[in-house]
Amino acid sequence: MVKVVVVDDHEIVRKGIIAYLQTDDTIEVVGQASSGNKGIALILQERPDVVLMDLMMEDGTGIEATAQVMQQFPTCKIIILTSYYDDEQIFPAIEAGAFSYILKTSSGEDIVRVIKKAVSGENVIEPKVAGKMMSNFRSESKKPHDALTGREREVLLCIGNGMSNQEISGKLYIGIKTVKTHVSNVLSKLDVQDRTQAAVYVHRNQLLK
Repeated sequence: MVKVVVVDDHEIVRKGIIAYLQTDDTIEVVGQASSGNKGIALILQERPDVVLMDLMMEDGTGIEATAQVMQQFPTCKIIILTSYYDDEQIFPAIEAGAFSYILKTSSGEDIVRVIKKAVSGENVIEPKVAGKMMSNFRSESKKPHDALTGREREVLLCIGNGMSNQEISGKLYIGIKTVKTHVSNVLSKLDVQDRTQAAVYVHRNQLLK
C-alpha cells in the first residue's frame, strides 16, 4: 500500500481528492491537513510515502512545509498540487525539495498516476511548469557577451589582448571612429565601466581560448 497525506486548505478540494484516491486499492490515505504547519506535524507523525501538497495556504505555505519536511524526512516524496505555475511559486518549491509539480486541472486518474510514479522514483513536472523551468534555464545560461555582434566580439577579443584602438583599427581594417563606436557598445552590453574591466571579463570567461 502507498501511504498518502493530503495537505490543502480548501476542504471541498481536499475531500474530493481523498474520495478519488480511496477508489484505488493500492493507495491508503493516512491523513489530511488544512495548513502547512499542520501538515508538517502530520507528515512527521504518519511518515507517508507520498504527500500531495497545496502551495498557497494560511498558517504555513506549501513551500515552507516542503522545506521543513525535507530536512527531517528526506525520503518522503512531496508532490505539489496547485493552481499556480508562475516563477514565484515554481522555483522556490523545487528548491525546497518538491519531487513533482502538477496542477489542480489534472484529472483524478493523472494524480494517481503521478503518485505511483513518485513511489517508483519517477518525478513528473506539469508541461506548463516544465516550459517555464526551461525558459529560466536558458535565460540563466546566456552570458552578456552572447548579445554582441560578430564585429563587437572581435573588438572585445582585441581588448582582451591589450590592444589599443589604433591597433584594433589596423588589425580589423576599420576606422578609429568605428572602433570607438564598437568599444562603446561592447562596454555597454557587458555592463562594465572601462577597457580594463572588459579585459578582465574576457579572461574570466576564457573567451581567448
